[in-house]
Amino acid sequence: MLHNQSSLLLAALSFVFLTACSESEKPMVNGIDDLVVKIGAVAPLTGPQAHIGKDNENGTRMAIEDANNRGVVIGGRKARFELISEDDQADPKTATIVAQKLVDAKVNGVIGHLNSGTSIPASRIYSDNGIPQISPSATAVSYTAQGLKTAFRVMSNDGQQGKTLGEFAVNTLHAKKIAVIDDRSAYGQGLTDEFIKSVQANGAQIVTREYTTDKAVDFTAVLTSIKSKQPDLLFFGGMDPQGVPMAKQLKALGLNVKFMMGDGGYTPKLLDLAGDAADGIYASLPSLPLQQMPGGKDFSQRYEAKYKQPIQLYAPYCYDAVNVMIAAMQKAASADPRKYLPELAKITYNGVTANISFDEKGDIKGGAVTLYQVQQGKWQPLQTIGGNSAISAH
Repeated sequence: MLHNQSSLLLAALSFVFLTACSESEKPMVNGIDDLVVKIGAVAPLTGPQAHIGKDNENGTRMAIEDANNRGVVIGGRKARFELISEDDQADPKTATIVAQKLVDAKVNGVIGHLNSGTSIPASRIYSDNGIPQISPSATAVSYTAQGLKTAFRVMSNDGQQGKTLGEFAVNTLHAKKIAVIDDRSAYGQGLTDEFIKSVQANGAQIVTREYTTDKAVDFTAVLTSIKSKQPDLLFFGGMDPQGVPMAKQLKALGLNVKFMMGDGGYTPKLLDLAGDAADGIYASLPSLPLQQMPGGKDFSQRYEAKYKQPIQLYAPYCYDAVNVMIAAMQKAASADPRKYLPELAKITYNGVTANISFDEKGDIKGGAVTLYQVQQGKWQPLQTIGGNSAISAH
């Protein structure tokens, strides 16, 4: 009887001990911890921008696999990271559906979205649910200007990018009459707005502003209209699926004008598809050149060895976004979004792309912008403004 009472008492005490444990204090079973951390990732994986979206997914997956291989410990427990990848098709409405799906899946954090037009509506859903979101590529000023405590990005914004592009167009390329087209997306419109402000502040004239969509492929009418204005330079706020046919049609119409885009044009795909029409195009990237990034060369080599293709655009920033999030979890000793979010806001992390820390809005501090030109079929860096590096313009 005494033996039975002792057994019952021991069982009761064990039950109390186990139920009193917090999640971070749960004992290991057979030496294997059970902390699973779900990382959501969102980008267009179908449609015209799928090549850039897949690049984002690849960079995110690579970071998660590396973290699992090195055995990250969070709060004394070995963590196992799981990627939940979703396709928002670069569509704002789909983005909100996908965002709610990730909330329902109880993800610990989100890497994405790729586009500003999808990141902005999705960010409100993540904010309402207290889930940290780090975009590797949404550059619209309005993304972090909403006052949301959960929204961050790891590259410079379009306030910096548009200002730099405008100054370069006027002061380096000596353009006096400039035409602009934007694709009416949050990214295209926002970047074009900032570019125009910079151009006008530097004394040049905007002779016309035209509009298209991020689905259009025929620009003959709008380019013919622009040709009559005789601009020195044409700026397009949009992505490479539109930049390619636009460049080809510029050449076909004999419109002898300098052609400039933002980061949406700076891709290997534009070079491949535009061919000779790509020669001379200018574009920018809100960061250092890959070879000048602290870990750029090594990352590039590993990426190409793993995926058998070059980096398209934002993969290094996705890689950093994952690792910044993990570093904040480690500092907080928890993957609970409520607990690691304050650490994320004040993090300092030496990443592949830069030394990353955030300002009060969630923007990266000390961001750089690099200008490029297509020369002999390759993107060549011309000038870097900001950051910890400087390249002189040729």
